[in-house]
Amino acid sequence: MSAGQRIGPLLSAGLLMGAGLGGFVDGIVFHQILQWHNMLSGWLPPDNLVDAKINMLWDGLFHAAVWLMTVAGLAVLFKAGHRPDVFWSGRVFIGALWLGWGGFNVIEGAIDHHWLGIHHVMESAANPWPADLAFLAFGVVLILAGWRLIVHR
Repeated sequence: MSAGQRIGPLLSAGLLMGAGLGGFVDGIVFHQILQWHNMLSGWLPPDNLVDAKINMLWDGLFHAAVWLMTVAGLAVLFKAGHRPDVFWSGRVFIGALWLGWGGFNVIEGAIDHHWLGIHHVMESAANPWPADLAFLAFGVVLILAGWRLIVHR
């Protein structure tokens, strides 16, 4: 990195896209493929058609939000690509992606699983806490790995 070059735009793009990626993995894998939970399944179990449709609506709104985050990240990345003062580094970008994904897991896990209780990772488990804690721990691992990639570029 030469004097005057910046990594901020690359970090911003990676953080936004990483948070979007984390949301998509959560929504696609846990909500749709494994069907372990829905957005509001802790408050409104989808055990009848009306509640299932309400959960589906909120899952869709969640997916729309993480899609917008991803698009915003792509826009920042595209704009950064036209700036000569941006330092381009795969390590910085991948590190920022991991930071964003890990940040998503920690924030979403803390708020939705622990604070509000709107759902747990494995809603039907007799004890949902191990999966919730694993979700948070994976987020912390991603944050630490992303930070290491960025700092040791």
